[in-house]
Amino acid sequence: MKAKLILNKDFPVSEIDNRIYGSFIEHLGRAVYHGIYEPTHPTADDMGFRKDVLEMVKQLNVPIVRYPGGNFVSGYNWEDGTGPKEKRPRRTELAWHVIETNEVGIDEFQEWAKRANTEVMQAVNLGTRGSDEARNLLEYCNFPKGTYYSDMRRANGFEEPFDIKVWCLGNEMDGPWQIGAKTAEEYGRIACETAKVMKELDPSIELVACGSSNLFMPTFGKWEATVLEHTYDYVDYISLHNYYGNRDNDTKTYLGCSLDMDEFIKSVVAICDYVKAIKKSDKTINLSFDEWNVWFHSNEADKKLERWQIAPHQLEDIYNFEDALVVGCLLITLLKNSDRVKMACLAQLVNVIAPIMTENGGSAWAQTIFYPYLHASNFGRGVALAPVVKCDTYSTEKKKDIPYVETIGIMNEEKKELTVFAVNRSLEEGIDLEIDLRDFANAKLIEHIVLEHDDMKAVNSAENPNNVVPHNNGVTKISGNAAVATLNKHSWNVIRFQI
Repeated sequence: MKAKLILNKDFPVSEIDNRIYGSFIEHLGRAVYHGIYEPTHPTADDMGFRKDVLEMVKQLNVPIVRYPGGNFVSGYNWEDGTGPKEKRPRRTELAWHVIETNEVGIDEFQEWAKRANTEVMQAVNLGTRGSDEARNLLEYCNFPKGTYYSDMRRANGFEEPFDIKVWCLGNEMDGPWQIGAKTAEEYGRIACETAKVMKELDPSIELVACGSSNLFMPTFGKWEATVLEHTYDYVDYISLHNYYGNRDNDTKTYLGCSLDMDEFIKSVVAICDYVKAIKKSDKTINLSFDEWNVWFHSNEADKKLERWQIAPHQLEDIYNFEDALVVGCLLITLLKNSDRVKMACLAQLVNVIAPIMTENGGSAWAQTIFYPYLHASNFGRGVALAPVVKCDTYSTEKKKDIPYVETIGIMNEEKKELTVFAVNRSLEEGIDLEIDLRDFANAKLIEHIVLEHDDMKAVNSAENPNNVVPHNNGVTKISGNAAVATLNKHSWNVIRFQI
């Protein structure tokens, strides 16, 4: 098969906001305890953080991490995670039916974020609490000194403000599973009033309003419109959440699920611009796709978990090779929409539906999905170029006209590099992808990285962490103003040029 990609530096999608490569840590399962934090681990630092995990997070170059939830935040009292650890209460945590020890809270997490070279995207509880508690938390985190909550922070050992710049106004407030779930009118009002007081206290922050919990909510669309009618003047983003899976073991359809993500994004953009029009506003609301990933492998195991454990093995999907291809396609889709998707969070980062897995007291290793995330975050910074792609398509019973090639180009003028990300969805054939380089005279190949495996269900594990890993032996040949990259069957490709 053959395909063609045309890239023109005069037709950008957008300058990419690096926060599109964000992630997520929730007080859920082993994400925090035995994930990022394990004081008894051989690699633990002075605050109990696993240094082996920190090093892997640094490899990913994660720019921002959403915290502390997720469903967890809707029943969370932030004060429980501050001050001397011996005085912190243990709580029954109702979102995930576990015991929360509160050994880690905002005091510790903001320090972990600094050590991981990342920023915090802080969520506030609009389920059981409201605008007053959100204002108090913001004061605790960001106000310099001389007030009740800023001086509480200083008394807890943190003289300087945390200076957290991005705040989520609750989580999935339309979901019936959510503690304190609300109608669109109820949520729109509390989100508006919370946003007002938070921006009065710290005008420098950015705020994210809750969109629908997923594309298939019965109120999707109407929810976004109603919420934005209330909050438009005070918020900067609306959130999107969606997870993908191969429950029917239909790989060909599964590999096309990024088309659903693309449609979801464009639908929410249309709603944002509808509200902009009826408000006659000159302000544009952008998108924060702050929960996305593959999630389905662990569903049956989670149904069997006993309640009220501490840090159980919960939502621990073991990802296979085809999941890595899907994650690659989803990353490309986010980049193709980077004019409006400014932040996104791969949910989550460690152990819980995550690219990084750990053993309690033992090793840490990379899952298959670690690699496309690694490559996109490290090589996908700069300007996304609008891809013009000519390639064949295929159809399944459930989805029509799936392109065999999912691709985009990223131009980094500072580094003088052009990177092409490409997934070959074909299960049977390699594809020769011709890349038009007329706009990039004298381009030279740096490397062609490939993630491939004969077994679509192949996984990595503690015993065999290198079963599915990338190599840089991909074949790309430059001739004149074009390059031809060989995309092996069912493969993720990173083709890097010096320009």
